[in-house]
Amino acid sequence: MAEANHYIVTNGTIIDVEREESFLGSIEITGTKIKRIYKADECLPASISTIDATGTYIIPGLIDMHCHIRSEFAPHFLASGVTTVRNTASNVLMIKDLIEAPLDAPTPRVFSADRMIDGEPGLWGPTSPGNLVTENPEIARQEVRRQVVAGAKFIKVYGWANREVIQATVDEASKFGVEVACDLIHSKNVSALDAAELGVTWFEHASGFVQELYPGWYPSADQAEWSHINWEEPDEIMIQELCEQMLRYNVKLCPTLVLIDQANQYPDIWDPKNTVTNSLEEHDILMSHWRSMSKQVDVIKQQLANQHTFTKIVAKTYFDLGGTVVPGTDTPALIYTFPGMALHRELELFNEIGMTEMEILQAATINAAKSINIHNIGAIKEGYIADFIVLNENPLESIQHTKSIHRIVKGGKIYSQEEILEHIPSKEKSEQQMVEFEKRWEIVIGQ
Repeated sequence: MAEANHYIVTNGTIIDVEREESFLGSIEITGTKIKRIYKADECLPASISTIDATGTYIIPGLIDMHCHIRSEFAPHFLASGVTTVRNTASNVLMIKDLIEAPLDAPTPRVFSADRMIDGEPGLWGPTSPGNLVTENPEIARQEVRRQVVAGAKFIKVYGWANREVIQATVDEASKFGVEVACDLIHSKNVSALDAAELGVTWFEHASGFVQELYPGWYPSADQAEWSHINWEEPDEIMIQELCEQMLRYNVKLCPTLVLIDQANQYPDIWDPKNTVTNSLEEHDILMSHWRSMSKQVDVIKQQLANQHTFTKIVAKTYFDLGGTVVPGTDTPALIYTFPGMALHRELELFNEIGMTEMEILQAATINAAKSINIHNIGAIKEGYIADFIVLNENPLESIQHTKSIHRIVKGGKIYSQEEILEHIPSKEKSEQQMVEFEKRWEIVIGQ
């Protein structure tokens, strides 16, 4: 493995997602950053060590914009070429080691929310380290302040939060320049347009759109009452009009199409059966959990499958209008949302709804970075952090080629997939980290 000091990756085809072009060139890296980009006809410094990338294609590191990362499977994200993740709720103290890891660590960079703010009785149970359940706007305000101090980069509200709590959360977050995201999949009383009017910026799973067009619908409602709706051919005129309204609020969508796609395909799930997924099987990371969850696949399909085509149309319509649409996976939610690899399936689904390969790469790199106001990742550009993937095949010919990973460069350090996966923590270490987290959390709630 090459040292991440000063070297040049030579003779690769560099895909410039900002200028929408590709060219044969070389990338000079100093420390953790890209120092200079050379075109093929430019002379390279003779005194710097080189790594030959002839025949390969180089893209920026991918960004998973909706996941729930843990130390046990963090290396699998990076081994899949995912150099940054947006962690949409857990507890920042639980993943403190990942958040504070060095730029060249064998785990992805983490942009994280803290525990979600939900309404009573709490979809995931009562208040815990992972969620705060309240009907009181002032408690929500206090929680926002606590989360910002703890290091949360954005705030997440969940589907049973009432309007008053959502409004208080948005108002308090705005004082700190922090955005609010919502997951309204299970909401009974708040729709996407309601949340947008309250000032929510991010709509995870493109949720709440169904509730706006079909008031009274929610996943656990009696679906027989909604049998008159053709979910495979929803009213696209209504969707277009709603997307136009949402665009006025400049909201951002992360549709997580792969989440329901895997359930819909079960038992014939998408599984690339490669180095990353084989490692999950070998170490039994999440696999037993997913096998257990698979027993509930009929319930999942009954409650959520009718949203799959609907969400695809929403995502493409909003994108065509010029709105922000970025890829995410919700890993490890539901079944077989493989850490890191599931993002490649999400990119394929973006292709299936009509986005071009270049548009998809932009959504998963530079547009994703800009959407969370990070301006030194997401492109292969001088002065940017050296996060990129060296591929064996051209992703502009087929987005499926993003899986053909030869090497990953994270914070200037070159890794093979196998080298990254050597850093999977032992079960003993993971258990010890949990014990340490519980001690830190006891101090927090005791204050």
